[in-house]
Amino acid sequence: MRRIAFLLPLLIAIPIFAALTPEQQRANLESFDKVWSTVQEKHWDPKMGGLDWQAVRAELRPKVESAQSEAEVREIIGEMLARLHESHNAVIPGEVYHDLANPVKAADDAPVSAAPAAGEEDGTPGIDIRVIDQEAVVVEVEPKSPAARQGVRPGWTIKAINDENLAPALTRTAGTYAKSTMRDMMLSRVVLSRLWGPAGNPVDIEFRDGHDKRVLLSLDREAFRGTPSKFGYLPEEHVWIESKRIGNDVEYIRFNLFLDPAHLVPAFQDAVRSCMSCAGIVIDLRGNPGGIGLLATGIAGYFVAQPDERLGTMQMRELPLKFVVNPRPPVFPGKVAVLIDGLSASTSEIFAGGMQDLGRARIFGTRSAGAALPSMIERLPNGDAFQFAAASYTSQSGKVLEGAGVTPDETKPLTRAALLAGKDPALDAAVDWIRQGARASMNTKGITQ
Repeated sequence: MRRIAFLLPLLIAIPIFAALTPEQQRANLESFDKVWSTVQEKHWDPKMGGLDWQAVRAELRPKVESAQSEAEVREIIGEMLARLHESHNAVIPGEVYHDLANPVKAADDAPVSAAPAAGEEDGTPGIDIRVIDQEAVVVEVEPKSPAARQGVRPGWTIKAINDENLAPALTRTAGTYAKSTMRDMMLSRVVLSRLWGPAGNPVDIEFRDGHDKRVLLSLDREAFRGTPSKFGYLPEEHVWIESKRIGNDVEYIRFNLFLDPAHLVPAFQDAVRSCMSCAGIVIDLRGNPGGIGLLATGIAGYFVAQPDERLGTMQMRELPLKFVVNPRPPVFPGKVAVLIDGLSASTSEIFAGGMQDLGRARIFGTRSAGAALPSMIERLPNGDAFQFAAASYTSQSGKVLEGAGVTPDETKPLTRAALLAGKDPALDAAVDWIRQGARASMNTKGITQ
């Protein structure tokens, strides 16, 4: 049975009203037993907060035996998981799992389906998207990518990929995740799973440009940007980091994953140290799904001088893991802004939430994914999938991030109109905040920070 790393809060089942065959009834019972035994063996609290897990099984298993539909079975399993009072355990309906898990280039907490055939490498046309108002909107076009070469621009929308209208899959996913903090991430992955594929294989895309004119393009897929990196049993990922100076007083740093520390940490350090006298630094974690959790403490160390400060604590079955910040003098003394959105997850949330708790950073953008915990997905015998996180995480102030996410200090959503105008509301607000502080310091002290 294929296991995959993923992060996901509780889902709403999609109803299916069909009579169950004896084979389906057997598969549903096996699925119930699989979910129950996984929790029994791997839950982060062996005592499950005093819950009598054996009694829960004895009460609910007969209901699965008499269930008349797949939807009813999902409701029963969902009721069992709800007894744990945790948001990150879920049964994913098979139809939605199919929408999400087409072949996809994935991070440590992204859904993965079929791997490329031997000798094939995943590729991209060079487009990043967000689903805004139920439309797949291009938010970035990589320079010199196939999309850039054919004139695709931020703010364009995508209507169909390889002759498949995106609307039905987006509607199904939006309904399933209507009450979930993971909604933005799942909607995005519905689209990206279709854009990405074997490098060298083109993808046909139906766009609407900035004037809502229909544009049909066949875009090549090329290798992902960045340096290939392996970590543990995770698939190979391409990791990149970029930085630039905004004016002469703000440093902007962005990277796609908390992986490849041998490359990421020195590059991050160089960017910080090159701007020690700057008024502030912006760290852009939008779209960053996480990676190695403890990298958050190392990155935070460039901004936190006091020893023994913590971003938070992850409670696992064996022992607690405290995310203690490691100061890295000389520590940057200026302002720190962190940008997040609904695709910022896992380690990105640990970093952003912890820095916010410590009062060391101001957060801009939109609420993060609420998927702070590493977890596993297994396919169940009945075709659904089961997500289970074997840990619990709280920030230093006691906030539970799973299923809640990090709430920005300033909410600045990205809009299609802003993209078409070449604007970035979250980044603009962060830079303004940094510079307002610098101007205030100049007025009161006669010097800049």
